[in-house]
Amino acid sequence: MAYIRKFKTTSGATGVQVCYKEGNRVVKTVHVGSGTSEKRITELLKRAQNIIDQGKTPLFDLDKFTKK
Repeated sequence: MAYIRKFKTTSGATGVQVCYKEGNRVVKTVHVGSGTSEKRITELLKRAQNIIDQGKTPLFDLDKFTKK
């Protein structure tokens, strides 16, 4: 299971990590980056979600439902 972790760094910025758990233990952590502005943090959260979504197959093919 993977999840996104936000935390405060010692410099006061907000850090973003992707953590992978097996059972109750964190087995891998990927540091995405850190930022001070809300815009930068939003970008990091999107990047973290993309890391989690890599390799997953979607449940539905949304292209079938969009009008062209």
